[in-house]
Amino acid sequence: MAGASAISIQQRGKFTIIVILDTIRNADQGEWKVLILDDGSHKLVDGVVREDDILELNVTHIERIEDRRPANKEMDAVYLLSPLPHIVDCVMADLERQHYRRTFLIWTAGLAPIALCAVLRPDLQVRLDKSAMARQHVVKASVLNIDYYPRESHLVTFRDPWSFPTLFHPACNHLVAQHMEDLAQKIVSICVSLGEYPAIRYYSPQSSNHEARVLCSHLARFVQTQLDEYAKNNNDFPPPSPRPRGLLIITDRTLDLFAPLLHEFTYQAMAHDLLPLIEGDKVLYKASLDQAQPGKDQEISEKDSIWVKYRHLHMKDLLSQLVQDFNAFKAQNPQFADSEGPATINTIKDMLAGLPKFQEGKEAYSLHLTMTQDAMSVFQERKLADVASVEQSLATGLDEDYRKPKNLADQVIRLLDDDAILFPDRLRLIIQYLLYRDGLLPTDVQKLLFHARLPSRDSEVIYNLELLGAHTTRVLKDSRPGAQYQFGKREAQPPLNNESGLSRFEPALKVVLEDLSRSTLDQNTFPFTKPHLDAADAFMGQDNVSQASLRSAKPTWARTRPSTTEPKQRIIVFMAGGATYSESRACYEVSRSMNKDIYLASTHMLTPSLFLRQVGDLSVDRRRLDLPADRPKPRAPDHLFEKAMPPPPPAKSSPALNDSMQRMQMTDGGVHPRPTGGKEQDFRQQIPPSSSGSGRPAKDKDKDGEKKKKHHFFSSKR
Repeated sequence: MAGASAISIQQRGKFTIIVILDTIRNADQGEWKVLILDDGSHKLVDGVVREDDILELNVTHIERIEDRRPANKEMDAVYLLSPLPHIVDCVMADLERQHYRRTFLIWTAGLAPIALCAVLRPDLQVRLDKSAMARQHVVKASVLNIDYYPRESHLVTFRDPWSFPTLFHPACNHLVAQHMEDLAQKIVSICVSLGEYPAIRYYSPQSSNHEARVLCSHLARFVQTQLDEYAKNNNDFPPPSPRPRGLLIITDRTLDLFAPLLHEFTYQAMAHDLLPLIEGDKVLYKASLDQAQPGKDQEISEKDSIWVKYRHLHMKDLLSQLVQDFNAFKAQNPQFADSEGPATINTIKDMLAGLPKFQEGKEAYSLHLTMTQDAMSVFQERKLADVASVEQSLATGLDEDYRKPKNLADQVIRLLDDDAILFPDRLRLIIQYLLYRDGLLPTDVQKLLFHARLPSRDSEVIYNLELLGAHTTRVLKDSRPGAQYQFGKREAQPPLNNESGLSRFEPALKVVLEDLSRSTLDQNTFPFTKPHLDAADAFMGQDNVSQASLRSAKPTWARTRPSTTEPKQRIIVFMAGGATYSESRACYEVSRSMNKDIYLASTHMLTPSLFLRQVGDLSVDRRRLDLPADRPKPRAPDHLFEKAMPPPPPAKSSPALNDSMQRMQMTDGGVHPRPTGGKEQDFRQQIPPSSSGSGRPAKDKDKDGEKKKKHHFFSSKR
């Protein structure tokens, strides 16, 4: 569905809002319908679209395909589903039972243009294409290519933390090929959504010999194959665009091992590192807006303008900026200021009119003031200023004066012996020192662990870094020099501001993007998947290569460097194995400084604690990892295949008995005929008291009464 490229990319990171709403709206114009989601598509939709916006599109209600649902043969159904085998089973069950009148199938992912299902694997395609009920009831099938989760305006994740062990755990080698296929499909979904058919470059480390060094090259070829296949089968892709042709950079976590370990002091990175944020489908923080009230979970998202504005600001500047903005906010709402004079009707009306907006702003400022204060309290309690000063020297190879650092070993040991330094911070410091030295003698590693008083299991974290290309140990006469700063090291320069001493390090990804924007990125370290075609574009200058030239004859070679008013070139960066918030910040900064439109996509977002835990898990038994690939395959619920029970047949009885039953009533004393007229009254008077209206003995009457009660002919439940 090439139309997905028409979405509004700047809708606060929610790439899919317009796509989803337009697809639902156009599925069955003017008709009332039911929207059916599965667990995966529900999370995707819930993250980008408000339920009220969906219900306004003639949607009566939203249902989950896995749940019990009443049949509604008079109403159409729009299915927005994940293309998974058990979900196809659920669809087939609905079709076989004719659950709804007509069916509109919309799949969140899938790249092959197939007749009916349009998006599924061949085995799933056959099931739908051969189904007579599907051919009869499925009116339309389409694909959105939205199999990802927009987190920010230029940040996308797959919410797949299990990708890290799948890619790097030694026992998961046989899972890597299928996992790369899945990752490639999601990456291509992003490209299709953006309307980009980019040239692809990938990270190829030149001096590493670890097993995962070929990861990016294989993944890049998977992506190139799927992207070419999609373009082959969709003549309207890529759509015409005045933008220069986009670039896709595929890299992985081995590009930079310092970034997930350093203490970063910009607001977003510091909050995720130091504060107990609740990270799930939403990011929440428990804060109290009033000291007299208990704290409550508050969401931190793109809807929060304060968060969006200041998340990349250094904490030193943030505190003063928040106070200044809050004072300005109060000045803009004078009706809520304390007043000594009596309230008038006009002032009360002004207060009521502005109350919702004022309350919303007050809660937002209260939340961020609380978060910044909490983060700075942790910063001081854990002596992170001292820790960060050493970390910056280890990561950059330069001290605060931009000279070669001295006595770093003594500084590290002094911090390891300090009781105020927490154990996780000590482990991070040891790992960074090993990276700085490019490995130590095993006995020296044990000495560092002894000073830090770390448990023995933490040594597994250190040695597992070998699986990511790090050198943690060396032999006695190893003449290998210290760490070679292929990325991240720049010429010595004077500090620009006071906090630069704790923020000198720049992620390797930022250096890569700056070199890429200048067309100076090394083609040996970042080769093209199609060097004979795409490398020429790089030599000509990326700004001169228009995507429109792929499908039109309009010459673009003579264009000069675009101005800020011209469409920017898009650069999509995919980081396998998790990306950090410092790398996300770097993408925004390079976008502004180099006049590019840079998007970061990753399997998941990393915090230092999560990174350490995942590296430690690389040596545990795979069965303890609870990988999705090792779980039982999900199945469609059994209740979807239950056949509806036919209604019970009416009880057969003689007409005389039915007439008698209608004329009888219950009383406390027994069963008596209902009086209907004078003759019947006379008949009742003729009945002997001992016979109770029957000519049979009492014993026989009792047996008949018991039999009738057993069949509930005359019973009355009270």
